[in-house]
Amino acid sequence: MSFRKVVRQSKFRHVFGQPVKTDQCYDDIRVSRVTWDSTFCAVNPSFVAIIVEASGGGAFLVLPLHKTGRIDKSYPTVCGHTGPVLDIDWCPHNDHVIASGSEDCTVMVWQIPENGLSQPLTEPVVVLEGHSKRVGIITWHPTARNVLLSAGCDNVVLIWNVGTAEELYRLEGLHPDLIYSVSWSRDGARFCTACKDKSVRVIDPRRSTVVAEKERAHEGARPMRAIFLADGKIFTTGFSRMSERQLALWDTENLDEPMGLQELDSSNGALLPFYDPDTNVVYVCGKVWCPPRLPIVSPHGQSPPITPCPQGDSSIRYFEITEEPPYIHFLNTFTSKEPQRGMGWMPKRGLDVSKCEIARFYKLHERKCEPIIMTVPRKSDLFQDDLYPDTAGPEAAMEAEEWVAGRTAGPVLVSLRQAYVPPKQRDLKVSRRSLLHEGGAPATGTGTTGSSTGSTTPPPTLPPTTNTTRLSAPPALGTGTAATPGAGRLEEVLQEVWALRALVAEQGQRISRLEEQLSRLENGHV
Repeated sequence: MSFRKVVRQSKFRHVFGQPVKTDQCYDDIRVSRVTWDSTFCAVNPSFVAIIVEASGGGAFLVLPLHKTGRIDKSYPTVCGHTGPVLDIDWCPHNDHVIASGSEDCTVMVWQIPENGLSQPLTEPVVVLEGHSKRVGIITWHPTARNVLLSAGCDNVVLIWNVGTAEELYRLEGLHPDLIYSVSWSRDGARFCTACKDKSVRVIDPRRSTVVAEKERAHEGARPMRAIFLADGKIFTTGFSRMSERQLALWDTENLDEPMGLQELDSSNGALLPFYDPDTNVVYVCGKVWCPPRLPIVSPHGQSPPITPCPQGDSSIRYFEITEEPPYIHFLNTFTSKEPQRGMGWMPKRGLDVSKCEIARFYKLHERKCEPIIMTVPRKSDLFQDDLYPDTAGPEAAMEAEEWVAGRTAGPVLVSLRQAYVPPKQRDLKVSRRSLLHEGGAPATGTGTTGSSTGSTTPPPTLPPTTNTTRLSAPPALGTGTAATPGAGRLEEVLQEVWALRALVAEQGQRISRLEEQLSRLENGHV
């Protein structure tokens, strides 16, 4: 009696990876050699950003996607940090805004000019100071405008309103050790973390509580990572007690045992997971492991040459997550010759749908960034609806103050059927929060926020500043301090300022309407 092996059907079973041609790579880049398990690369439909070596501080390159070929050594960088940059992340709601975390304990947010940098960028839009040790993780809220999360080696998670430079939430005491990774849920109501104490935690930031926790998610001592999937499950990568690399899928309603667990190999490089919520495919990229180097000086006063990192993982494995066991279904592996030092991941709206491209990676070598295109082979030239359901667009679902007030919303979806054209990007404006609210009541620290990017009629606040703002949480008036004789006069002045600002805003709207009417008349419209 003969048995025929049943092959599981999947439209992603034949996905294949293809590196671009040499002239479409970014060459002669001095990729950072900092020993930190970051991706070192961030990508969006306009730019690719790469953390690079820098003398006397920290820096990263920002290149327009079309700026391929050899990158001149004098090409300008973003270089405002005084210590090495450890992590960078593009704002999902503005393709010209990027945040960075550094060993100098600060978070900086930068506005990139439309055509890229023509000179070094040293002045961030805002500097956020609140961590006491280096900041290793930066990630934007997926649906609320201007909400940014940072995690530092002080084991503290801070959530900021970038539009007001305000510290919204300080989550202390939830992690007893170093935080390895942070991932928001799809609607941004919660986030999950992987910690050095081998625990995975699900945290509600607005209540500052741990909602669920799994101790010893992976038994190994090397770093693990955790990401939220679209359906609320958690996907983790880590190491077994015998140093085998593992993947696991967890149901947050019951974290006792993993829904699925797979062992891969015994390599020592960290596994970086990237998730596509539209196709439910997880890409797992190995990263070369560089042990910390101590400066060694020979007796003759000369430093020996730096030896390269040990050969690490050069593969990208991809898995489809389904509702039926074993839940994690291996699809295929892309392998190249050189190990990857970092990896960037293009949002879905930046892909070429006419070529059935479902993912694009930006692989970092020692001196180069190489795009790798993942494609589903199809014979038809028509738009493939099953490959490209509506995906998260750049429009925020809500403002920062709405999220703080308790609102939750999923991403605003856009269609990729026509070649996607992003709307014109708005500049990031930072307004220092006023001491009093509109009604004259004292400020409460984390209850509400001031104006944020993109508000058409911002609430009256003190005049916005375009200079760098160095703030932690701003002081609140009338909270625990005695009233001063000038408090009443101050309130009168502020009320008058608000009234004038409201008048200016009203006149500004009237001018806009008149200009629109004038434009129509000039164009022959009645």
